[in-house]
Amino acid sequence: MRNFISYKKSIEILNNIELNKRATQKVFITNAISKVVAKDIVALENSPSFPTSAMDGYAIKYEDLEKNLIEIIDKNPAGYVVESQVSIGKCIKTFTGSLMPKGSDTLIPIENVEVIDNKIKIIKKVPFGFAVRQIGENYKENEVLIKKGTVIGFAEVGVLASLNISQVEVIVNPTIAVASTGSEVLDLGETQTNDSQIRSSNHLTLEALFKSNKADVLQMGIVKDDIDSITNMFEIALSKADIVVTTGGVSVGDYDFVQDVIKDRLKADVLFHGVTIKPGMHILVAIKDKKIIVALPGFAYSSTVCAILYVLPLIFRFRDSNEKLPIVKAKITQNYPMKMKKTIFTACNVHYVNGQYEIDFEGKKEGTSAILTNMLENPALLIQDEGSQDLKIGDLVDILLLDQLK
Repeated sequence: MRNFISYKKSIEILNNIELNKRATQKVFITNAISKVVAKDIVALENSPSFPTSAMDGYAIKYEDLEKNLIEIIDKNPAGYVVESQVSIGKCIKTFTGSLMPKGSDTLIPIENVEVIDNKIKIIKKVPFGFAVRQIGENYKENEVLIKKGTVIGFAEVGVLASLNISQVEVIVNPTIAVASTGSEVLDLGETQTNDSQIRSSNHLTLEALFKSNKADVLQMGIVKDDIDSITNMFEIALSKADIVVTTGGVSVGDYDFVQDVIKDRLKADVLFHGVTIKPGMHILVAIKDKKIIVALPGFAYSSTVCAILYVLPLIFRFRDSNEKLPIVKAKITQNYPMKMKKTIFTACNVHYVNGQYEIDFEGKKEGTSAILTNMLENPALLIQDEGSQDLKIGDLVDILLLDQLK
């Protein structure tokens, strides 16, 4: 008799799996988008290194604000170092991005002055230091600008470029091998020869899910319910991937060979087989030669939900990132019963109304764990813990936002 464990215990076991040391590589900064920084990025100097003009205007001494007229003695274009210096009663026309001339401490914008011959008359005053970018305003020498574990986006690329860094060390994304099992399963384009055959979507759904969450995927396709074929698939997948994910073959049927291969042929270390969750109670997680096997149920909705709950956290850990499953609070807009003593994940609709998430079940179908269409439109998963009570209108509940995983 198999011992089922709680969802909480299964996640605890998952989080304690020791992962192989993550490989790193250096890539050009624009090729690093969505990858994870392997080391802290530290500023080697101040930015700006000298006081710099933030606007077009006139560099002056602040005390000259009370003067009637100030003489213009030079121009200071960006990219040049002007030799003239600002002194009492003198100013230098200075442009955005130019170094502030020596002797100046404030910039008067062009629109705040009236030019009379070679002099300016201040018609609107400004505070001391106005429009002057001080040393280190952007960042200071030895400041950590991008922390290890940061997912690189456009802002990070811009900062790296400003530091004159063309290549950045990033963590190599994990490789996940994906396979669907079942003799009744047809791949895309295969011709149906009898009414018992079904079209598989699992292996492609999971490939899309994992790729969307920044894993590389080794697609193993569909494997028939044959012990030798399943064993061969596992041997190839384990030699090339960090994680092997299968669907089907983990329940209690006569032809559920995946579990037999994992336990008897591969002699893998089974961490758990059976969790008190709905959907996905027959999920199996094992370790073989420091590679992780996640064997999921065959129904489409069940395998997808379990892949989100068990595989995505592994991807985040392999990437050494700070990413988490997007679980938030929401208000439920109808009564909803607790149907069984399990941790239940139910597809629902989510809307953002008046600064708060709200959920309902309009249009969601009830039935088996095969209804993948329940994840269309504005989807989320309502999470009901084993010890939860019936939910009432207006209760705050935990939901997992599926749109943020696409």
